[in-house]
Amino acid sequence: MSCHRPEASAAGFEAAAPRQDFNGFDQMQPRAPASTPREARMGARVVKANVAPQGVYRPNYNILTPHMRSPEYVQMSTAAAITLGIMPGRMHRCGCTRCLNLLLTYPEGCRANCAYCGLARHREAERDYADRNFIRVDWPAVPLDQVVDIVARDGASSAFHRMCISMITHPRSDDDTVSVLKRWTARIDPSAIPVSILSNPTTMTRDDVQRLHELGADIFTVALDAATPALFDRTRGKGVQSPHTWERYWQVLMDARAIFGAGKFGAHIIIGMGETEHEALALIQQLVDIGGHSHLFCFFPEKGSLMDHLPATPRDQWRRVQLARYLIDYRGVRVDRMKFDGHGRVADFGISSAELDAVIDAGVAFRTSGCPGKFADDISACDRPYGDSPPSDIASYPFAPGRADLRKIRRQLRIVERK
Repeated sequence: MSCHRPEASAAGFEAAAPRQDFNGFDQMQPRAPASTPREARMGARVVKANVAPQGVYRPNYNILTPHMRSPEYVQMSTAAAITLGIMPGRMHRCGCTRCLNLLLTYPEGCRANCAYCGLARHREAERDYADRNFIRVDWPAVPLDQVVDIVARDGASSAFHRMCISMITHPRSDDDTVSVLKRWTARIDPSAIPVSILSNPTTMTRDDVQRLHELGADIFTVALDAATPALFDRTRGKGVQSPHTWERYWQVLMDARAIFGAGKFGAHIIIGMGETEHEALALIQQLVDIGGHSHLFCFFPEKGSLMDHLPATPRDQWRRVQLARYLIDYRGVRVDRMKFDGHGRVADFGISSAELDAVIDAGVAFRTSGCPGKFADDISACDRPYGDSPPSDIASYPFAPGRADLRKIRRQLRIVERK
């Protein structure tokens, strides 16, 4: 099997095509969530049936999802399962993944209702939790002990550069994150395979952040996802009957800054949910200024989500933000050196044409962004193959783009190659 579902200008810019090349705020309105029948709430069908899990559970087995619960079980991307060797498969143009994302899982599911997420609470009536798609690809559930056994056995030869515990909004997630981390570090040296935490600030305290650091976590991240307070509230807060708040997320992010230190904390940002490019890049600059880093995701209309009727991020918008973010994070270019048009789009990246050509041709700016691996600080271990786009129209490259890829990227940027 494969790991994806079939599915005014500065010099050097070509004339803009007569179409909208960005997702505007008014355009990107989620649907209102429908109410869930009482008999389907809190994973009631799965809990009542109490079907015991047996080994690896692959989504869409067309049986009632077994009663799987963290920390005994975790979910992971199909790419990670292929890399571990617990599922057969192949990857398009790359060897699986270098980051092992372990997602906490419960029959009750995530209690948040984020508009773009396939795991959102409003899907309770539609699908059992472990059968829901998350970010494009299936996420099988696997016994944690089996995962640890495989990685510990492989030792220094492990394909993984990093492990990440991904929390969800659930009353058990804080304690279970600690349990997963302890089980991992008891067998696997975190200096050999560092551990990141993708946190759930809504349920966490500063003491929780401190404890994870003391237990060996290396990097702490917060999924802001939305680039502005208004977008956050519309897609993650009151606008979709969800418990998250912008203020709480920032409070925990600042706790992580104090506890983990500079360069060891960051935030996820989804591009194309209605923010302007200037708003996204101003947030990225803010993170850099406080010692943090940013991880970009390209908005993809996840089937079953409250935003599945909306357009994916246009590649023009995505490439401009990818390139500008790379310059801010790794080349010291400040957002106030860049120029923006009346729609907030990048019109000048603030460096010379020759410097810009060199960055584009290097290709690293267009690779998946995330926590660093073992190759270089600007090459992420968390390559998330095809997590935000199909292979036919790659958004985040999980491998180094080739010459044909770079020509396509230049067309998307509308920056002509200079001879």
